[in-house]
Amino acid sequence: MSDTEALTKRLPNDIGGLPAGPVQRVEHELEPWEKRCHALADVLDFHKIINTEEKRRGVEALGSEMIGKLTYYERWIVTFANILFQKQLLTPTELALKMEEVAARSSADHGVSKATPSKGA
Repeated sequence: MSDTEALTKRLPNDIGGLPAGPVQRVEHELEPWEKRCHALADVLDFHKIINTEEKRRGVEALGSEMIGKLTYYERWIVTFANILFQKQLLTPTELALKMEEVAARSSADHGVSKATPSKGA
């Protein structure tokens, strides 16, 4: 198979058989946000909003550079956002506002106060 043919047939996430170093398997407990991401995938699938095939295609659509740089669950969450934007179920502005709300709530929960600008600023 020529390089061009391989490029057109191989999806970005399809790295089987390519030269690479040894796989570094590291067992670790999932972070709370990763558990929530997995639960979100289940909810989106249960309610028939995003199915497994859409998620797979969405991850592939990220391209090899992003797939190579993002963690497993980061790929999922970016994919969910992109699909929800495409389906017009969520806008980037709505997502940004919700993220600010969650960050503020998290800061308040951990006793972190936001600095208020002084009157002279």
